[in-house]
Amino acid sequence: MVRKTKEEALETRNAILNAAEVVFQERGVSQTSLGEIAAAAGVTRGAIYWHFANKADLFDAMVQRVFGELEAKLAEFQEASRENPVDLLRELAFHFLERVANDPSYFRMIEISWHKCEYVGEMAAIRDSHLECGNRYLSISEEAFRLARERGYLPVSVDPHFAAVGMMSVIDGMVLNWTLDKKLFPLSSYGPALVDTFLAGLGMKMTPIKGQ
Repeated sequence: MVRKTKEEALETRNAILNAAEVVFQERGVSQTSLGEIAAAAGVTRGAIYWHFANKADLFDAMVQRVFGELEAKLAEFQEASRENPVDLLRELAFHFLERVANDPSYFRMIEISWHKCEYVGEMAAIRDSHLECGNRYLSISEEAFRLARERGYLPVSVDPHFAAVGMMSVIDGMVLNWTLDKKLFPLSSYGPALVDTFLAGLGMKMTPIKGQ
C-alpha cells in the first residue's frame, strides 16, 4: 500500500509538472495562477501545495526535471579525460542543440525560460540559480580552452576566456533566435556546423566525432 501511495504521489507530481509546462508556454509564467495549473492537471490546489511551496518552487522543479540530465552530462564532462578537452565541450554542445531541436520538453523549457518568464519577485531567486549555472559552464569552458591551448590544440594567441564567451554566445544566440522562429534555419543541422565554424575560426584542431 505504501509503495502504491508513493507511485501515485509521483504520478500526481509529474502530472502537475506536465500541465505547468503547457500552461506556462501558452500564457507565460507571470500570467499563470496555480489554480489554472491545478485545473489543467486535474488536481486540486492543495495537491500542488503538497508537492511545491509556491510557483517559483514549481517552476524550479520543472526546469530541473528537464535540464537535470544536462547537468549530469556536465558533471561527467568535468570527470572525463580527453587529450583535447574542447572535444568534450563540443560534444556537449551538439547534445544540447540536438535536444532543443528534437525534444518537445527541452523546447518548451527554453521558450518559457527565455521568452515567457519575468525574473522578479519570487522568481528572482530562480534567475540567480540560472546565472550560477551559466557562470559554472563558462568557467568549465574557459578551463577546457586553456588546457587545449596548453596542449597545442589552440593557438597561443587565443585568450581562453574570449573563446569560452564566444562559444557560449554562438550557442545561446542560435537557440534564442530559433525558438523565436523555427523557420529561420534548421537548428539540428545548422547548430553543429556553426559551432564548428566558430572553433575553426579560432584555429582549433578538432577530432572528428563518430557518426559525422
